[in-house]
Amino acid sequence: MEMEPYRSFSLAANTPGLTFDRTVKKQIHLDLRRALKRAGMVNLATLFLGLSLLMGAAAQAADWRQWRGPFNTGMAVGDAPLRWSDTSNITWKVAIPGRGHSTPVTVGDRIFLTTAVPTGRGEPPTGRLRGGGGGADAGLEHRFVVLALDRRTGETLWERTARTATPHEGYHRTYGSFASNSPVTDGERLFAFFGSRGLYVYSLDGTLLWEKDFNVQLKMDNAFGEGTAPTLHDGRLILHFDHLEGGFLTMLDPATGEELWRVDRTEPYNWAAPFVATHDGRRQIIVNGLTVRSYDFDTGRLIWEAAGLGENSVPQVVQHEDLVFAMSGHTVKLLMAIRLGHEGTLTEERGIVWSTPRGVSYTPSPVLHDGRLYVVSDSGLVSCLDASTGRPHYQQERLPRT
Repeated sequence: MEMEPYRSFSLAANTPGLTFDRTVKKQIHLDLRRALKRAGMVNLATLFLGLSLLMGAAAQAADWRQWRGPFNTGMAVGDAPLRWSDTSNITWKVAIPGRGHSTPVTVGDRIFLTTAVPTGRGEPPTGRLRGGGGGADAGLEHRFVVLALDRRTGETLWERTARTATPHEGYHRTYGSFASNSPVTDGERLFAFFGSRGLYVYSLDGTLLWEKDFNVQLKMDNAFGEGTAPTLHDGRLILHFDHLEGGFLTMLDPATGEELWRVDRTEPYNWAAPFVATHDGRRQIIVNGLTVRSYDFDTGRLIWEAAGLGENSVPQVVQHEDLVFAMSGHTVKLLMAIRLGHEGTLTEERGIVWSTPRGVSYTPSPVLHDGRLYVVSDSGLVSCLDASTGRPHYQQERLPRT
């Protein structure tokens, strides 16, 4: 049997180390001023502890520890080349075995990524793939692999096979893979999530610390495959398992894998990662879907819900001040701005501040920067909206073709 070809991974030149753009510097300076103002007569040890915590947070800003980056907005930190190709502005390029659409994460000088490598065993599907391109590679055994690379050279530091298994369903032949769930890290541990194949937690040196099988086989629409990233926040790990046969949202202790709570969900399928928003000191977990829902961070209790989006929700929620933005772009094309602070069922009269059907995306998540919300449609049209009002700065502008 022919083996899956290698994919490549490259690092753009001028990738920053510990450098900060103006937004990060502004926030650090603001936090420092606030710390000094609050300090008053507090002793110097307490003040220095606060400053060290702030600088620790600043150091994390140079890493990319989870799918949407250090601020969970899709915004990168530091300088990067505006143009690159296979031959220009590339520091190094290495081949990666198998197929994996997960986003790499970085800590210091290490890059971590996942992939799924065919073993050559099993029987491929016969006939045409399922509607819309789903079901690819069903019936083929794979190794589910975690890799650590040297960020400076691309050298493989370690490789671990988390599990060898034959997936019960395939994936979308264009958009999918058996390793589409992006890993996350807290700077001490790496959390490699393979959905129905379980969660595997490693030290940054590659020692397996613990693993967890959730005893679920996700049934996705048209066998499009799995791909929801876990979320790390305030020392807690959050995962959801939306699928056609009834899913759930759960919170784990990242040190042990102990399940702290679990709540059932009725969404048929969903690829949007959980997002943690904070408003008036209250943390809440918001998950996109046909109905956008918010859950209490500590208990999992439902806080509010807002219907109106369509099937196949992929974009992750993002927050600007007291607003969160949820979007779908398949059966219903709509971007909604939802004001935090409400409970129960939200509507356009209560909680939904503005919405637009124009220029929304099916799969890309929005990017938020400096009060502006950027959306790129799957057909290559970019829009920029005022996050507070929804007023477009520009809308559905065609990106240049290459």
